[in-house]
This record gives sequence, structure tokens and C-alpha cells, in this order.
Amino acid sequence: MTDFQRIFVVSTQAGAPEVARVRKALGHGATVLTAPTGEAKQVVQGLGREPVADVLLAPVKHPDVDRGHRLDAVVRRHAVADRFRDVVVVADPATVTLLLRVLAPDQLPGAGPVTEVGLPRGSRPVSLGRAVAGGVALAVVTGLLAPVIAFWVLPALVVVVAAVLLLLPQWRHVGQSLLIATGVAAVFSLLAIAGSSRFPGSW
Repeated sequence: MTDFQRIFVVSTQAGAPEVARVRKALGHGATVLTAPTGEAKQVVQGLGREPVADVLLAPVKHPDVDRGHRLDAVVRRHAVADRFRDVVVVADPATVTLLLRVLAPDQLPGAGPVTEVGLPRGSRPVSLGRAVAGGVALAVVTGLLAPVIAFWVLPALVVVVAAVLLLLPQWRHVGQSLLIATGVAAVFSLLAIAGSSRFPGSW
């Protein structure tokens, strides 16, 4: 299933309410690209994030023909550095328009000084090492709790939680990890049971 990386393109004409909404929407560790101008600095201060200044985002009186593509390349370079991090671009209205014409032709500004763009990305990769370790831990805990609750209760709860997380794009990789962990736990438990049957008294 395709997921999207959020790119917030913010004009220097954005007021405090718009900036506050962007700040509230940003995820942890967002990258803020800004033009090295006083107007952009005021917007960045409202975001409360450490900015990365780029002279290419500075306003120009006579833009080159390929300026929009160069702006797009700068933004995508920072976006690709971490596909699971939000990116904010702060620039003057003319620069914002040029950027959006290439970055998102169907999302030209018009409804306000903030435009949110979604760049397609794949799902967050699952850490197989952690999933396997979690599965072994789940099998051990299930075995320890066997005298108290049925052996299937804890794995079933994990599967239910995983099913819920699979419906949430930002948590889908956790749900996948939990499903893998449950499968590992089942295999580990079966091997333990088979070993104890073959060598009574060893488990």
C-alpha cells in the first residue's frame, strides 16, 4: 500500500495562525528548509524548529527557466534523506509558486499560504531482528503464564493489536512486526513442546 511523505510548502505571507497549525501537525524531527531572508526567519521562529537555510530559496527578480526544477531537486534531496520525516519549505510567494509547479502541479497555491504536498513512498521497513527477538520473548512469557491463562490468550491479543495498527499508515510497520513476532512465538513454542516430548524432564 502506497504511503505519502508530507511536504509543507509555506509562504512568507503566512500568519501566526497558519504557522501554528503547521507546527502542531509536524512529526518528530521534521526538516525545515528556509530562504535566508528576514521574512522567512519570522515564519521559522514560529515553527520552533532548527532550520536549514538554502540560498536557492531566496527570492530573485528574474528567475531562470529551470529554477522550478532546481527548487524541486533541493526539496526532494532533503526528503529522500529520510522518507519518514516531514519536510517544511519556507520561501516567498513567487518561489513557492515555481516550486509547486514542478513538485505538485495539481496543488498550486490558492487556498492559503500553506500547501501540503504528499510524495509517494514505500512502507517503512520492518526490523526482522527485533521481530524475531520479540517473538522469542512472547513465547517465553506465554510459557511462564501458562498456569494462569490459556496459552493462546496473549498471542491472540497481540494479533488483535497488530490488526488495528495495520490500518494506521504510520504504525503499519509495527503491526507487521507484531504479526511476525506472533508467528515466531508459535514456531518457538512448537519446537519447545516437541523437544520436551522427545526429552521428558528437559523443559
